[in-house]
Amino acid sequence: MHSTNYRNTLILASSDSTATTGVTPSKPGSIAELQHTLVQQRPYQLTSDDLLFEVNAARKGVPAEEREAARAEFFAKPQACLRASPLVKQFGWGVHHDDQERIALVAVDSDEYQRLNESPDVKKVAGMRSKRP
Repeated sequence: MHSTNYRNTLILASSDSTATTGVTPSKPGSIAELQHTLVQQRPYQLTSDDLLFEVNAARKGVPAEEREAARAEFFAKPQACLRASPLVKQFGWGVHHDDQERIALVAVDSDEYQRLNESPDVKKVAGMRSKRP
């Protein structure tokens, strides 16, 4: 099984993002809106794998009784991690993974983002750019 989880890591907002603060995605049912809603409702309760699967299952309408098998099938192939999330690429959010791989969103203009970005104990990885250089 492949995993997208990180530990003690901050995924930085993409360098080409034009957002100067964390923006709430407004398009209902979009990947960005679903990811944002789930993480904001449950900070540090979900892993990246949990989030990616839940969004995929919600968009495909996977029934609860089929979720376990669907999750195994979903992660049988490598998946793009949250470095490719629209929240990181467009909406001004960083994604913090704690020491148990659970995630929370951190707005780029927040004190918490600054603190995590400056902490030597937190690994930093760049969010993927929307455009090629």
